[in-house]
Amino acid sequence: MLTLSSTDLDALLALFLFPFVRILAWLSVDPLLGNKAVPTGARVTLAFALTLVIAPLAPPVAPVSLVSADGVLILLQQIAVGIALGFAARLVFAAVEYAGQFMALQMGLSFATLFDPINGAQTPVMAQFLVLTTALLLFAFNGHHVMLSALAHSFEDIPVGATLSGGGFATLAQWGGTVFASGLHIALPVTAALLATNLTIGMMSRAAPQLNIFAVGFPLSLSAGFFVLYLTLTYLPAQVERLWLRAIEVGVAATRAIGGG
Repeated sequence: MLTLSSTDLDALLALFLFPFVRILAWLSVDPLLGNKAVPTGARVTLAFALTLVIAPLAPPVAPVSLVSADGVLILLQQIAVGIALGFAARLVFAAVEYAGQFMALQMGLSFATLFDPINGAQTPVMAQFLVLTTALLLFAFNGHHVMLSALAHSFEDIPVGATLSGGGFATLAQWGGTVFASGLHIALPVTAALLATNLTIGMMSRAAPQLNIFAVGFPLSLSAGFFVLYLTLTYLPAQVERLWLRAIEVGVAATRAIGGG
């Protein structure tokens, strides 16, 4: 008859439960899987499958009782490390969505909104288009493989049981500032083209006051915005790849700081 002592049970918990908590925390804020459209059962199942693959390869952990203060502290650490790694990647989609909202506002399409089941709110169509394009680009250059590799290496860089620190949250806060900078950088060509279009329309209205500015200005703004957006989509993959790789670097640096490394 197979019997497990408390020491054996603590060893199994240290081997599988703590990595499972870290992976599940990462999936809860992952930009592709951490949304309302993905069932909770699917995330739990995927986290369990990844744990079975990654946990045996992780460095050995000393048995720790889950009901002790050290066990609770390690659980909190795993949650913090997983959230930090996933949140850094999620900001890439936030930057792209911000760029789409800004372009929609400049083009006069801010009223064209649809219910976004991912965010649970009304989102401009332009923002949804860029977010879906970004998701497809990530799969195109195997960004999900890079993210899984970073998650697996996090158990080597920040092993279970490392000292908990708060320095990584400052790194995430600084990375959050790039949402506005990167979003404006993506939307800059369309914004500059629309600014030139509005200046042209203003000069036309001064030269011909009888011109119906509302009947002419809106089609011109839409045409100019879509034309420049079509031209700039060629450069979007490089920008998305750069942001994604930078997000993974920031996530790894934040988790090392949280883990006290």
